[in-house]
Amino acid sequence: MSATPSFKPSIKLLDATMMVAGSMIGSGIFIVSADITRHTGSAGWLLLVWLITGFMTLTAALSYGELSGMFPRAGGQYIYLKEAYNPMTAFLYGWSFFTVIQTATIAAVGVAFAKFTAYLLPVFSEENVVLPLGSLQITAAQLLSILVIVFLTYMNTRGIEGGKTIQTTFTLTKLISLGALIVCGLVALKPAVWQANWQDAWHLHALTDTGTAASYTTMAAFGAIAAAMVGSVFSSDSWHNVAFVAGEIKNPKRNIGLSLFLGTAIVTVVYLLTNITYLSVLPLSEIAHAPKDRVAVSVSQAVLGNAGTIVIAVMIMVSTFGCNNGLILAGARVYHTMANDGLFFKRAGTLNKAAVPSFALWIQCLLACLWCLSGRYGDLLDMISFVVVAFYMLTIAGIFILRKKRPHAERPYKAFGYPVLPILYIIMGLAFCGLLFIYKPRFTWPGLIITLSGIPVYYLANKRKNGEAAAVSARETADAQP
Repeated sequence: MSATPSFKPSIKLLDATMMVAGSMIGSGIFIVSADITRHTGSAGWLLLVWLITGFMTLTAALSYGELSGMFPRAGGQYIYLKEAYNPMTAFLYGWSFFTVIQTATIAAVGVAFAKFTAYLLPVFSEENVVLPLGSLQITAAQLLSILVIVFLTYMNTRGIEGGKTIQTTFTLTKLISLGALIVCGLVALKPAVWQANWQDAWHLHALTDTGTAASYTTMAAFGAIAAAMVGSVFSSDSWHNVAFVAGEIKNPKRNIGLSLFLGTAIVTVVYLLTNITYLSVLPLSEIAHAPKDRVAVSVSQAVLGNAGTIVIAVMIMVSTFGCNNGLILAGARVYHTMANDGLFFKRAGTLNKAAVPSFALWIQCLLACLWCLSGRYGDLLDMISFVVVAFYMLTIAGIFILRKKRPHAERPYKAFGYPVLPILYIIMGLAFCGLLFIYKPRFTWPGLIITLSGIPVYYLANKRKNGEAAAVSARETADAQP
């Protein structure tokens, strides 16, 4: 009889770091600064929003290092929540992760790839309706995004080596490309534009479509900051994906925590420098109202002329392709762990001959493709930001719980700045979620409803699992009788 396939530790520190950075950098950094500028109206606040988000991300990553060292196995955040709280809390995370967080993100990144491919090949335009079905119109962009998701899923079913190679290669390429954009932008700095952008740099206000400034009341200003951070939080998310593949990382107790720190630090610096580049070339009004929010395209056109559009299109294609590979690779490991707990499709808990959870990969692919066709992934990602940060806070609070529950457990790496930085993250996360809840309820209720809808699903899954366990026990008892 052949041995049951098991995960193969083959991911080195460089690959793990590139997985962190590559999963974070998609299309957001090229686009969301427009919305942030509309909400904040100033250069100082634009950078501060990115800095606050970067600080929160880095703090969370440093805190996750302790948890990854304690539980260096596939499942990541799902495992941490189960160990700190209970199986239902972990399941609600896994449920939200599967239904929206990961699958809708894969869809959004896939469609972003297709939209920018249309700059080179107009046939893939989102305006090219291939199949009109009443109110549902399927475009060439959606079909291309599905093709890319299916291709990357297939590549990842062939083994970790292929997925790892794609991830490392494409992430290094996009980091080099972003570095080149930053250098070109800073070399082309326009002193008059830079000085104008930094006049009254800390006056927080809205920039309207007409270019006029609209002042905020004190409390509305806090709501505007929270709303502005929705884009930066989305652009900085998925950094924790590397923890999902802990079972395939060499020396996971050391390399997961280290890759989390290195990857998030690299991306935070790159994001800040990219926004400084935007401010060096474009007036605030042009950043806020860039065509279709594509700020990077406007900057590249200003620096490189008409060729700039093609350069940015290729950069975003590389960026989103690599990002989606990381999302697809990592996400399936969560469903694999849930299945082994009896809380997901049973087949998702098995590995194929290449030692990867192929069924989990394909079921993730199916739902992501459905989100591509729906066209609603963008709205859902806005709505789920509240839930994403809420689960981060719960997970980081779990460090305090586990230090009490398991004071003598092995901790190869301890959370940096404990307890100050983890507490600070939780306070900032509560402020972000609370302000969204008050001022932008459409970003909160849908995500909460999706998450809470997992409660009856959990009890049904648990009932089925208990029923199966009882049936197995009954058979074993009957077999044991003479």
